[in-house]
Amino acid sequence: MQAEELAVLAEELGLDAVGAAPVAPYEETERHIRERRARGLFGEMRFTMAQPEVSCHPETLLDGARTVISAALCYWVEGEEPPPGHGRLPRYTWWDAYSVLRERLDELGRRLGGEYRVLVDANQHVDREAAARAGVGFYGKNTMLITRRHGSWVVLGTLVTSAEIEATPPLDAGCGSCTLCIDACPTDALSEVGVLDATRCLSYWTQSADPFPEEYREALGDRVYGCDICQDVCPWNRGVERRRAGEPAPSGVESHVSLADWLQADGAELAERYDRLFVPRNDPRYLRRNALVALGNAGDPGARSAAEAFAGGDDPLLREHAEWALGRHS
Repeated sequence: MQAEELAVLAEELGLDAVGAAPVAPYEETERHIRERRARGLFGEMRFTMAQPEVSCHPETLLDGARTVISAALCYWVEGEEPPPGHGRLPRYTWWDAYSVLRERLDELGRRLGGEYRVLVDANQHVDREAAARAGVGFYGKNTMLITRRHGSWVVLGTLVTSAEIEATPPLDAGCGSCTLCIDACPTDALSEVGVLDATRCLSYWTQSADPFPEEYREALGDRVYGCDICQDVCPWNRGVERRRAGEPAPSGVESHVSLADWLQADGAELAERYDRLFVPRNDPRYLRRNALVALGNAGDPGARSAAEAFAGGDDPLLREHAEWALGRHS
């Protein structure tokens, strides 16, 4: 299949960017993963970094694989600023774009014919490297994959297929001399250009099973999960709202959450309701920990009684974070 035919088919299926590359190992990416893991830059993060001997070798993911197709789906939608007493969510969690992308890639695989495997948000494959090779986007200085039309406001997925597709060239674009993302990061997690120190990243700590480092708590602001700072300031991300004008809004968009609700809701129900988020061991106490940090920064009177209950409770993790939050507004 020619690249133009693939592009037409992808547009029919509602994919925002698509590209193809021959199946080949990601040798340089594997080397970077091993080097950065040895330096401790991943912290306790696993995901695609846990087994680079798998995630950097698409040739092992499907018998007879010939082509790696990369696709991007823009998740940007309009959202309101969090009202008082609410915590901010990162845009990619506002609705489940991953499931939509997974369905569309599966349909693409069926239409191409032959054997195929869909990988979306999967630990077995480094989607960003596939996307860079196939010209879907380029690596930004914040390590995000940046597309020409929708910036980094995209989720990525991969179709490994036995079909032979004409390769698309890498994208001829970049960040130039811009350092806005580096300058804006409040914890200097991007001080080394193109390298993320996860142990200094706010998003990492909202997904960690460890206590939230006290030196970074104020920087978290009203966020209860993830962080969009380096994306919010990126020039490539400007104007997406105009390009998405007229797009139907997905159902169930949720840009912020009630801090009181996260602290008072039944734990099992809370974990089930937010199963789209990565939470260590699916334990809701880590969501509550994040809410307590946001409470310490926002000072919501409506959630104070819930924080007081945790401050007097038996859970040492939540007790310490509750005491910190209450101490900020005593």
